[in-house]
Amino acid sequence: MPSAAELRRELSARNLTMAEQRRILHELTAGEIPSVIFGRESEGRHGNFHQTSYRNILANPRWARRLTKVHTASRRSSPRAAWRWMELDCANSSDALLMNIFCYTRTLTNRALAGMLGVSALLAPEFGFKPRIPLRNGKTDQTEIDMKVGELLVEAKLTETDFQTAPLMMIDRYRDLEEVFDYEELRQGRDVIPNYQLIRGTLAAFATGASFCLLCDARRPQLIENWYSVMRAVKTCELRCRLQLLTWQELASVLPRPLQKFLAMKYGILH
Repeated sequence: MPSAAELRRELSARNLTMAEQRRILHELTAGEIPSVIFGRESEGRHGNFHQTSYRNILANPRWARRLTKVHTASRRSSPRAAWRWMELDCANSSDALLMNIFCYTRTLTNRALAGMLGVSALLAPEFGFKPRIPLRNGKTDQTEIDMKVGELLVEAKLTETDFQTAPLMMIDRYRDLEEVFDYEELRQGRDVIPNYQLIRGTLAAFATGASFCLLCDARRPQLIENWYSVMRAVKTCELRCRLQLLTWQELASVLPRPLQKFLAMKYGILH
């Protein structure tokens, strides 16, 4: 199984080949493993998105706002002065992959996909959802979860190394921490806690009554094991039953054929 770096290298090679063969507007970031950054073309084409998904994103103002988040590497001097890199322009973006799949239709019309997720069909996905997880001081957490569909919260990962770490004081600020988790199982004697995003997503599910799903690549078994380690620390069976794991490969098996071919070519996601 490839590491995060090896998967990034594979995706860079795939996307660079695609960009050069199809003459798609693109640049490369600096670094040991350069990422491919795609640009918006005047013909309405964007190399990081399936054409149907991209058209639907542009037609929905809430979805289109996701395209405006600036990439952290955009400050470097670019030969195209008018082009500022955005996060979803990057070939390695898990958010772009998520939107390629869930924006292919304007609502969730694929009943097989809806059934796999455990939600009703004909719902419209919401990206960058803020669940407002309660804190001990009476305020709420303002961080985002990648997607909400009905009563399902989704965290998406692709080439990310981990789920972020957080100091103990950041974890301890959540109001429902001890009610949701076996604290000692979660901490295991550490002062810096791994899997912060998964802990936060589980707390969001508890606070809102929703389910929480991790979407990740089957080629990243360590991320899957990290999720199971968080699930093992959850106290109640009722909440554990609302926690899910799905892989991109499982989702691909129920997608329309044109989208399957796109995911296979661009991401190497095969079902």
